[in-house]
Amino acid sequence: MGSTRYITSMGELKRKDNSLCFRKNNRNVYIPVENTKEIYCMSEVSINSKLLDFLSMNNIVMHFFNYYGGYSGTFYPKKNYNSGKLVVKQVEAYKNKRLIIAKSIVLGIGENIHEVLYHYYKHDKKEVKETLDWIKGDMKVNLEAANNIKQIMQVEGEIWYRFYSEFKNILPQDFIMNKRVKRPPDNPINALISFGNTLLYGKTITAIYNTHLDQRISFLHEPSEGRFSLSLDIGEAFKPVIVFKTIFNLVNNRKIQVSKHFDKN
Repeated sequence: MGSTRYITSMGELKRKDNSLCFRKNNRNVYIPVENTKEIYCMSEVSINSKLLDFLSMNNIVMHFFNYYGGYSGTFYPKKNYNSGKLVVKQVEAYKNKRLIIAKSIVLGIGENIHEVLYHYYKHDKKEVKETLDWIKGDMKVNLEAANNIKQIMQVEGEIWYRFYSEFKNILPQDFIMNKRVKRPPDNPINALISFGNTLLYGKTITAIYNTHLDQRISFLHEPSEGRFSLSLDIGEAFKPVIVFKTIFNLVNNRKIQVSKHFDKN
C-alpha cells in the first residue's frame, strides 16, 4: 500500500529527478516516490505545478493543514478508479438502503466504543459498566427502532455523549473534558481529539480514493457541498479504535503532557 509521510517543518517540496525533495534550512531531505501513497503537510510548505504533476503521475495524495492543525484541503490526483456503474449503484444504495447503511455505521461506532471501554473495565475501571451495558442493550434497541436519519443521528449523539462522560474515569485530571468543543478546541483533550479526527479524515479520503466509490455520496451524514461526506461516514466508525485508543495511550503513559506539549495561545 505504501507509506504516509508527514512534513512538520516549513520548507519547499519539489520534484528532483524521479524523487521528492524537501528543502529546509538549506538542507535537502529526499523522499522516494515508490513507497509513498500520501503526504501530510502540517506546516507551511511551498510547492509548484511541476510537483503536482509528478504527484499525479505517481498517484500520491497530498493533504494540507492550516497553522492550527485544521484540515484545509487535499490535492487529489486524476482518478484511475472512475466507474460510472458504481456511481449509479452508490446512488441507488443511497435512495433504497440509506437507513440500513447508516444504522450499520452507528452500530460500528457503538461496538468499537464498547471495545475501548471494555479494556478499562477489565483493568478495574468498573465505573464504565453502565455505558457498556447501555451499548449492548438500550442502544441497540433504540437504533433498531429508529425509522429516519434524524433518529439514527440522535442515537449516535447519545453514544458519543456517554463515551465522553467516561473520560473522567479513564484520563488524569489535567486531561478531563467537560464537553466536546471544536473550532477552536478549548483545552488539551479537545485539541487532541480535533487533531486526531483531522488526521483520520485525511486517511479515509486516501483510502476511498483507491476505490471506485464517490466521496460525495454519504449515508449517515447528509451529502453536502464543500466536503467529502463519505469520509466522515466511514471515519466515524474507526475513531474509537484509532483516534481515541491512541490518545488514551499517549496520555495515560505520559508520552504527551499538558506542561510540555500544549500552548494555550
